[in-house]
Amino acid sequence: MIRRLIGTASLAACAAFAARDAWKLLKKYPPGGAELWERQNHRGETLTLLEGPAYTLGSAAAVLIAPGVPARTKAAAVVATLGSGVFGAVDDLRETGKSKGLRGHLGELARGHVTTGGLKVLGIGATGLVAALLVPSRRELGDAGAVVRGLSRTTDTLISGAVVAGSANLMNLFDLRPGRAIKVMLLFAPAVAAPEKAGNLVAVVCGAGAGLLPYDLAEKAMLGDTGANAAGALLGTAAVSGLDRKGQLAVLAVVGGLTLASEKISFTKVIANTPVLRELDQLGRRPAQ
Repeated sequence: MIRRLIGTASLAACAAFAARDAWKLLKKYPPGGAELWERQNHRGETLTLLEGPAYTLGSAAAVLIAPGVPARTKAAAVVATLGSGVFGAVDDLRETGKSKGLRGHLGELARGHVTTGGLKVLGIGATGLVAALLVPSRRELGDAGAVVRGLSRTTDTLISGAVVAGSANLMNLFDLRPGRAIKVMLLFAPAVAAPEKAGNLVAVVCGAGAGLLPYDLAEKAMLGDTGANAAGALLGTAAVSGLDRKGQLAVLAVVGGLTLASEKISFTKVIANTPVLRELDQLGRRPAQ
């Protein structure tokens, strides 16, 4: 057990260094120029979105060296991370349309308007399904007929794909204040005690986030859709790799419930009105002005 924890901690440290190295490289050679990635934060100050690509590339690289993770699961994790990051970057850099939230983007698609937000919804959905197809199924059907096995596999793929895509979308909803989304990632740190393949993927999520947290808290950078979507998708992949259908349905219910709730209530207001959450949210941040 101690040996495994040391290995997991080492993997998290590798993910942190990989994300920080990617950050330094991207800062030195920003794709398209530094101004392309500059945005104003909630204070009206300028920061960069390059933290998102740094997180995406760093965590994907760490997945490839994660011990105890089957090759197909690694492929699924890399596809989910890079795919969600790419579609998030499209929305970060080329945002069109005024609709916000999942309902707004789906509404635009229903009216035949393909915005960058709508493209992201479709792209991350497709990415989730591809990742779900790659993760080995945990459902055993014994001597069940071919039709039953086929239907069961299809159901599992749809559920797993929804968990990956839903998790990607949900993580993005927390990236509204410095450090908040990364702190949400770190809340999953106890899950490193899960089955090795799932636990090691969670270690990558947390390690890469921890490596970039100082820049986020200092309000020099933010994850944006690129990094938040990538982190959520990787967490979703960890969930589907370690849980059976019932477990995945439970995760999907929580993810779906929080996503629907976000259409009606503000997470920021809930956090501000809840003392424990407010203190955790403010931890390490600059004082409000």
